[in-house]
Amino acid sequence: MSMGKPLPHDSAPLHVTGAARYADDVPLPAGALHLAFGLSTCAHGVITEMDLAAVRAAPGVVAVFSAEDWPDMPDCSPSVHDEPLLATGRVHYVGQPIFLVVAESHLAARKAARLGRVAYDELPALLTVDAALAANSRFEQGPVVWSKGDAASAIALAPLVTEGSFEVGGQEHFYLEGQVAFALPGEDGGVSIVSSTQHPTEIQHKVAHALHLPMSAVRVETRRMGGGFGGKESQGNALAIACAMAARATVRACKMRYDRDDDMMITGKRHDLRIAYRVGHDAEGRILGVEFTHLFRCGWSQDLSLPVADRAMLHADNCYHLSDVRIESHRLRTNTQSATAYRGFGGPQGMVGIERVLDHVAHAVGREPLDVRLLNFYRSNGVGGPGTGQRFSGAHSPVNSQPQTTPFHMEVEDFIGHELVAELEKSSQYRARKAEIAAWNSKNPILKRGIALTPVKFGISFTLTWLNQAGALVHVYQDGSIILNHGGTEMGQGLNQKVAQVAADVLGVDTGAVKITATDTSKVPNTSATAASSGSDLNGMATRAACETIKARMAAFIADKHGVSVGSVKFADGQVRVAGEVYGFAQVAAWAYQARISLSSTGYYATPKITWDRVKGKGRPFLYFAYGAAVTEVVIDTLTGENRILRADLLHDTGSSLNPDLDIGQVEGAYVQSAGWLTTEELVWNSKGMLTTHTPSTYKIPACSDRPDVFNVALWGKPNREDTIGKSKAVGEPPFMLGISALYALSDAIAACGDGSVYVALDAPATAERVLMAVRRQQGHV
Repeated sequence: MSMGKPLPHDSAPLHVTGAARYADDVPLPAGALHLAFGLSTCAHGVITEMDLAAVRAAPGVVAVFSAEDWPDMPDCSPSVHDEPLLATGRVHYVGQPIFLVVAESHLAARKAARLGRVAYDELPALLTVDAALAANSRFEQGPVVWSKGDAASAIALAPLVTEGSFEVGGQEHFYLEGQVAFALPGEDGGVSIVSSTQHPTEIQHKVAHALHLPMSAVRVETRRMGGGFGGKESQGNALAIACAMAARATVRACKMRYDRDDDMMITGKRHDLRIAYRVGHDAEGRILGVEFTHLFRCGWSQDLSLPVADRAMLHADNCYHLSDVRIESHRLRTNTQSATAYRGFGGPQGMVGIERVLDHVAHAVGREPLDVRLLNFYRSNGVGGPGTGQRFSGAHSPVNSQPQTTPFHMEVEDFIGHELVAELEKSSQYRARKAEIAAWNSKNPILKRGIALTPVKFGISFTLTWLNQAGALVHVYQDGSIILNHGGTEMGQGLNQKVAQVAADVLGVDTGAVKITATDTSKVPNTSATAASSGSDLNGMATRAACETIKARMAAFIADKHGVSVGSVKFADGQVRVAGEVYGFAQVAAWAYQARISLSSTGYYATPKITWDRVKGKGRPFLYFAYGAAVTEVVIDTLTGENRILRADLLHDTGSSLNPDLDIGQVEGAYVQSAGWLTTEELVWNSKGMLTTHTPSTYKIPACSDRPDVFNVALWGKPNREDTIGKSKAVGEPPFMLGISALYALSDAIAACGDGSVYVALDAPATAERVLMAVRRQQGHV
């Protein structure tokens, strides 16, 4: 059995030695050209003059293109065709591409792109959600509203009402490898693209549309990415299209790579938003009714904003049963970079909102936040034992085993929050540490510590139902070696290793015998993006189907040869056992080939059970939920606001893990990335709409030294109740939300600076400046 083994990442030796080949490392043919965009310096305006004479005359420049050269402007949008490759008469944000330079070298293209002279008739720029709301600048006709029960009446009848609002910042993807692509023109008018993308089929579709070709004339290959985090789901379209257009015009290979500054100025980030809430509750902190308003700043084009904002609504409950709830979501159009997919895809934004509500309610009723969280948990299914309403929620809680429903009316059949949190609470010694921290704080006027435990419930599946499908192609050669190609993309997360383990498990061979080739649209068509944490679920199942087909053919052949039943043939340890005989897998493969047995097969998988009506906000958009919980301990300096994470204890549900080592790595990385989103990573635009934090010196991602000194990570380890690959659960996005505990640990530390009369009301990211201002509010200075 290879599934479940803690095997190392298949490319790990290549990563650490520098031998791993990324898109920028692939040798180009002689005469290849390099591209760069000329960018807008105006957030919103009409282009009145464009002088590109100096650009065309610059050393090494071969061609320059603007909107005048392409009257049929290619579109880069993954949704509603509102993203022209180059600005057509009007610019919509600082950093929008307005002309394209093709030159003999990357440096020559970049230098020339800075020489363009563009004049604008500036128009008012909408930079904030308030400005966009006032101007009714939005995507869709109005706000999206989903509801269950009667939230307004429940709040009106509640003994207590708590309300507030807070800001949640965006996040730059900051992948190690920036956006890059190149195009090779074909002899038949087609084109081959190599792209650092999470969605090769999207690149294929957009390039084919731009060149007026069938998709079959465009081949896209992705071997690996140096990180993606959602930033390469749609943002790579522009580079691939530009390369394809230039390659057609020059009949030469064309390559484009953003430098870090350009990457941050051009591409979208995580959606920032304001969350307003009004909650009715009782004196214990039990939520009786809640209303949310989400104000999303979506940027200049729609991109993926609608499904991102939808998923925030889908996760506005997290682990808490909300009997009466109303969620109102505004998707606002602004003159900033078009916000896009980012790890969690809106889920973190929705989840941080309900965690703020629980934290605020706990303050309002004067109770330990964890107790208020547990009081509002979904009921575990089944009568009696840990997790029932009688055991955890007191006499007022129902004790029947009928599943409770989410705000979108999906039954929660698999809730394990009670058991999982109880285990983490015990293993982390949460209660004892909470008391010890309180005693420590009483003796230390300058440094204050804080601790918080927050849970996670994250739905797994694409909310656009037809994306929940995958294909795979498997070849077994006559010498027993195996090649596998699937529709997922490798961005460092170890997807290829997991899928190879699936193939090896089915065929009974060592994982090293399975070679995975680059993702290629000519081998597996119509692939979905490697996103929504679906990579292993979808591609693992498709691969299993392909391998089972080949295995069945081999088994039938060898069984017939020995006159026994197919069921008696066993594949294991690189051998095939039949009728008391033991043969090497390679030997059986050779015999099957000589007997003209096909050793190649495709496999296909479509996720079952899911139905979803996004307009009504009802259905089952997810096959299952992944769970987790985190305890974070922090310390703050009350004189400066500086802070650090001292310890993190994480317990995460990956089902029966396909590869525990890879999964633990994913959990660790997700937590640190999430803590960065909520603490240090601040995006700042000036009054002219220019992103001022567009370099590593001004935008601060967590570094190695920012990980907690004590970092305890464990996997829940119990099988998924759904029939997923190996009974595993997705692990790409769900653990990202574990970092929310860092924000509320900081809030707890700040609260220790006051007398408890003022709620901390900490915005995110909780930078040192925001922490200091919150401390001063607690101390009565503000």
